[in-house]
Amino acid sequence: MPFLLRRHTGAALIAGVLAGSTAGAGTLAIDASAPTPAPLAAALRLGSAVAPNGDTLGANARYLTRNGKPWLPVMGEFHYSRTPASQWEAELRKMKAAGIDIVASYVIWTHHEEIAGKFDWSGDRDLRRFVQLAAKAGLDVVVRVGPWAHAEVRFGGVPDWVVNAMPTRSNDPQYMALVEKLYAQIGAQIKGQLWKDGGRVIGVQLENEYNIDGPGKGVAHISALKKLALKAGMDVPYYTVTGWDGTIYPSGEVTPVFGGYPDEPWGVSTQELPPKETYAFRFDTRVSGDLGAQTAAHAPGTAETDKDVTPFLGAEYGAGLPAMYRRRTVVSADDIAAMLPVQLGSGVNLMGYYMFHGGRNPLGLGGTSLEESTLSGGYNDTTMISYDFQAPLGPDGQQRKVLEKLRPFHLFLHDFGARLAPMTVRKPDLTPATPADLKTARFAVRSEGDRGFLFFSNHVRQYPMAAQKATQFKVKLPGQSLTLPSKPVDIADGAYFIWPLNLDLDGTNLAYATAQPLTLLDQGKDGVVAVFAAAAGIPVEFAFGAAGIPAASTGSVGSASIAAPGAQVSEADGRTLVAGVQPGANAALTVRREGKRPLTIVVLTPEQSQQLSVQQLAGQRRLVLSAQQTYVGDGALQLRSTGSGKFRFAVYPALKAQPKASSDSAAWSAKATGSAPSANVALRAAGNDGIFQVFEAELPARELKATLTQTRAAQAAPPVMIGGLAKAAIQPIPEAFKAAGAWRIDVPREQLRGLEDALLQIDFVGDIGRLYSGTRLLDDWYYSGYQWQFGLRRNAALLDQPLTVSVLPLRADAPVYLPKEARPDFGRDQQLAAVRGVSVIPVYQLRVVTPTRP
Repeated sequence: MPFLLRRHTGAALIAGVLAGSTAGAGTLAIDASAPTPAPLAAALRLGSAVAPNGDTLGANARYLTRNGKPWLPVMGEFHYSRTPASQWEAELRKMKAAGIDIVASYVIWTHHEEIAGKFDWSGDRDLRRFVQLAAKAGLDVVVRVGPWAHAEVRFGGVPDWVVNAMPTRSNDPQYMALVEKLYAQIGAQIKGQLWKDGGRVIGVQLENEYNIDGPGKGVAHISALKKLALKAGMDVPYYTVTGWDGTIYPSGEVTPVFGGYPDEPWGVSTQELPPKETYAFRFDTRVSGDLGAQTAAHAPGTAETDKDVTPFLGAEYGAGLPAMYRRRTVVSADDIAAMLPVQLGSGVNLMGYYMFHGGRNPLGLGGTSLEESTLSGGYNDTTMISYDFQAPLGPDGQQRKVLEKLRPFHLFLHDFGARLAPMTVRKPDLTPATPADLKTARFAVRSEGDRGFLFFSNHVRQYPMAAQKATQFKVKLPGQSLTLPSKPVDIADGAYFIWPLNLDLDGTNLAYATAQPLTLLDQGKDGVVAVFAAAAGIPVEFAFGAAGIPAASTGSVGSASIAAPGAQVSEADGRTLVAGVQPGANAALTVRREGKRPLTIVVLTPEQSQQLSVQQLAGQRRLVLSAQQTYVGDGALQLRSTGSGKFRFAVYPALKAQPKASSDSAAWSAKATGSAPSANVALRAAGNDGIFQVFEAELPARELKATLTQTRAAQAAPPVMIGGLAKAAIQPIPEAFKAAGAWRIDVPREQLRGLEDALLQIDFVGDIGRLYSGTRLLDDWYYSGYQWQFGLRRNAALLDQPLTVSVLPLRADAPVYLPKEARPDFGRDQQLAAVRGVSVIPVYQLRVVTPTRP
């Protein structure tokens, strides 16, 4: 990811924020009546883009294509060399279940060639196996080949022996000869796995954050890297470079990708930052500011001049944030998810995240650390082992709340992205003057003809937004104007959503809905089920246009009818309005049309929408509702629960009833399909929840114990030093850790038998915590108030001896940023170092087999 070199005068900028608890929004107008121009043919020299089966990939100046149709995929970063190979398959399947279409991964050079000429592609470094498992999970792959990656790795991933001997990141002959060998190795690893071979490798990213110009640099260097990639056999449809901060590349040879983060852990401020432009819709630029390279640009880059001839693709929208030593930002799930309507509403046509899966850094030879640090000349200090990143999937595969908030948007893009991709961005009549304007409504429309989507966000990290009172949207389209909702509504601080405009639902025209589309389930002759998500506090209504329902009444009306139990159906302005829809698992309304399949609409509550996934079960796509983590692997529906052995999941369409089902099974849908499911424990049929068939199971509860004993008292920590390239707080030198306190942790190994995993949770306060087995460093953590967990399953053998956690004291005068919620009360103490407690949380796994044959 990128890191910024500029400073903030935080207080002065924050003083300019326009605060306020309410704003009288009234009618929010937007003119989307201008014709949508046909997309220009992108002047991109793609690689081989036809698979052996005839499938094709492509791109124009607006969007990507798959088999000639618009394609708007979701991409998530997952670094194979930071995760044990034994976990890859399950973790890739979890990403697929989360709605990820493409997995991206850096090839970190120093992880493979720490000693000159000795490449290691084995074990946790087996790129070929990782790519194969991704394909098996149904994921496409983008390989980020560097050679300079950054990725918070020492020297950006370039091996020490290279950095010490020659110039890098240019066409220096000695350097390029080594890059050619690296690329040849990567090419050999992915040979036969490329799109043209029938594999799933569809893209290659060259270099990273590159804005260096001069002889043998800039355009010449990226051109040379692409030639070497092709020489190594990396012939793929897409070649990309990062596009921010004045990036320089050969126009037409590569496509720029963009990103944005909700805060700046790479910054130097010890205070809250001003409102970030990541939360502001962009109508004139693709660069979401405060996203910088480690090198300085001196002029506008190629991405700016290429804006009209390349699609707007994302690769590094933060799905979390790392902790840096001097700035330890903690983000909420809403801080991340609220960015999506803004990015998509600004025109993004590839939603790419960094990181989607956290990891841990491997140690180098002799146990040396390979992280970015000021000791090795880096701009930032990062933890030696942990690369948690607050990612949606943690280093041990644990599902975080942010994943639940993101997945509804991924479902939307999967089923509606092809409609969104060709649409162009429309700017409202009134927009915020600056990102610090917290009163003016933030919204946009993307449309093509009379069809479109409305994007709204009223969330800015760490700042209250004005509630938009008595609000309606008025959208002028080429053939009509829409005013929605029918009555003004209040939109609270923190709200964000996507609403449809003239959405075609299997031949029925939905003029608008005040609920977000999630997914479409085609049931063949039985019709289509459309699932929507309600927005908290906003009444749900659906308006059908003349092309759909021609009149208003429950029951038979002409050639169509609406059944909407508990809702009010009326006619206004030539449209049929269904108001007062109550969200839940029931069918909210059903539209029956003469000669057409029925259309069923389900509107889930906000909580239910966060539990929804769409899985391939018993031979067809099904809706799955569960508070547990769910994914499909090893021919079964896998459910993972942290802390509780109780499982509950609901499925639609229903699976075949079990022969010995409970008495309420008679209420199950008569259209149940597939065979009776079974599990690794008794699976109980628990009747219905609306249209969903419900199952429950319970694994025996396990109480895991850990004992904590202090073995060494903390000593006085030295003052935090100021220095480094950022001229800010730098991580204490290794000798400073003689001041750390130490605690022994005893976890009996036999407790873990039969569990999917067990998470050691360490509650500490201090500066830096480090977890050891003997003298082997297992994990480390900067104190920030964010919960530290460590998976014990793959480290069970280490439990035959006690673990040790050491804590370097946090000084009261440390010039580091901590979230205000986590800032400890020092009282009269000048420093703090304490382990307040440890616990071991069991992770249970339910495996549900759903055969496709009775």
